[in-house]
Amino acid sequence: MVVVEARGLGLRTRRGWVFRDVDLTAAAGELHAVTGPPGSGRTSLLLALAGRFPTSEGRLTRHGPAALGQVAGVHEPDPALTVAEHVRERLLLLGPVPRRRRQLVPVAALRARRAYRRDAFAAAIAGAGFTGEAPFDPDTRGRDLTPLERQVLGLVLATLGGPRLIVADDVDAGCDAPERARLWATLARLADQGYAVVASARAVEADSPAIVHRLGDPPAAPSPPDEAAAGSPEAAGPSEAAGPSEAAGPSEAAGSSEVAAGSSTAAGPGDETDPTETVEVAR
Repeated sequence: MVVVEARGLGLRTRRGWVFRDVDLTAAAGELHAVTGPPGSGRTSLLLALAGRFPTSEGRLTRHGPAALGQVAGVHEPDPALTVAEHVRERLLLLGPVPRRRRQLVPVAALRARRAYRRDAFAAAIAGAGFTGEAPFDPDTRGRDLTPLERQVLGLVLATLGGPRLIVADDVDAGCDAPERARLWATLARLADQGYAVVASARAVEADSPAIVHRLGDPPAAPSPPDEAAAGSPEAAGPSEAAGPSEAAGPSEAAGSSEVAAGSSTAAGPGDETDPTETVEVAR
């Protein structure tokens, strides 16, 4: 089942394009990776896919709620709270699952939300697919977490709401090679549980099953002209170069007549988005 689908998605501001012409379809059980150099719009794209950021071009359709993992400056651990306190706080904010939604929420999330008064931490860790030793000490405060632990905590908290889509940003930042391997294995495990997972990174581990989407690549350089053609009087001269009338103007760069804008009221970092949101606004 397709959870999120973007077609020709783009965001343009007065300073230029943040990202553009993005085609991405993520189904339940799939892991997708968005890569690209700094400034290529990876974070903005992830937030747009989750319904937390507007777009100015293309079409975005999302089926089911979305949740954020670690996104620096948007959704990250409270430095004063311990890991266990983060879990308990999130469960208290979510409250019990309404009866009408119980068939739509993964069993692991249901168990965690029922256990918040007993052993919320253990239930949350198990619900995120961790077996055996916990990935971090429940008494560690947010300010003392390593980059890997911050990412894992964000993923654990994201699963508690029973989303269909989980997004996490810059998952390889500050991690060494073994930590990156562990984190990509964690993301793949979440996908195996039926979540659609989209993560951004500078690069993807070679053995990861992630479907890679790269942003910000420069356009392909034109092939060099044939030597005979270059010496021929028929070779393209300056007069044959595309003039201003042929160059794509701002009205053409703005995109197609179908323009998708993000929600005008973005959901808070810990909230779920509308479970059946389809964003399709014609300009």
